[in-house]
Amino acid sequence: MLTYIIIGLAILLLISGLFVVKQQTAAVVERFGKFIVIRQSGLHLKIPLVDKIAGRISLRILQLDVIVETKTKDDVFVKLKVSVQYKVVQEKVYDAFYKLDFPQDQITSYVFDVVRAVVPKMKLDDVFEKKDDIAIAVKTELNDAMTNYGYDIIKALVTDIDPDAEVKAAMNRINAAERKKVAAQYDGDAERILIVEKAKAEAESKRLQGQGIADQRREIARGLEESVDVLNGVGINSQEASALIVVTQHYDTLQSIGESTNSNLILLPNSPQAGSDMLNNMVASFTASNQIGEAMKAQTLKNDTKQKD
Repeated sequence: MLTYIIIGLAILLLISGLFVVKQQTAAVVERFGKFIVIRQSGLHLKIPLVDKIAGRISLRILQLDVIVETKTKDDVFVKLKVSVQYKVVQEKVYDAFYKLDFPQDQITSYVFDVVRAVVPKMKLDDVFEKKDDIAIAVKTELNDAMTNYGYDIIKALVTDIDPDAEVKAAMNRINAAERKKVAAQYDGDAERILIVEKAKAEAESKRLQGQGIADQRREIARGLEESVDVLNGVGINSQEASALIVVTQHYDTLQSIGESTNSNLILLPNSPQAGSDMLNNMVASFTASNQIGEAMKAQTLKNDTKQKD
């Protein structure tokens, strides 16, 4: 019976001396409080009741988020979130385990020191534009400091920049005002273009309208000339032919006015004698105009002759 008990205790001691280290993990083994060895992943054996596992350290990449509040060069308080990615160097597990009790606190202190030394030299806009420079400064400082403790800084990122709420509201108002200004400029340019194009269209319309009226009058004159020639061909003299054409045009005008349903009341003479009177008045007007023109030319010629003498 005693033999079984001794065998059982031996088996228990043997089992207690076995331990497993997971992947990407390192185990620190001590003997009576003194460092003995570092074991990597796998199944390992230690002396029961003599050796013990002092601790385990992860070799994976870890991330620490640090929020730092500081002031910029233009006296704006801003909060920066710096994410530091780091890991324990596999060959320096001893330094990482024994030299630092709280590595996160050490990293946080360095982040605070670097950010509060760099950001106060920048204006708020520069903080947004040069956040990569801040991240590089943090990574450089941490690498120089944490390498001696067995830690490797993989990356430092400025993941968030949060100014004071009133400052953000002011920045939004400035941005909105700037966009409204640009929109107003575009609206003004569009309105100016519409005015210019409308003026060009009206000018072109007037030109085409004038050209049309000129063409119309030219065709009317040609038609009148042809009508007079036709009437002369059948023995009607020019004066009679002109009177006949005027009377015809007079009655065509009356007919056109009568066919329009929206015409206002117009009183016009409708006897044939009215056409003849109209023609006589036109001929008298043209004759008087020609006489005045001839008199002005004669007076101008006489004045030029006196100046030469």
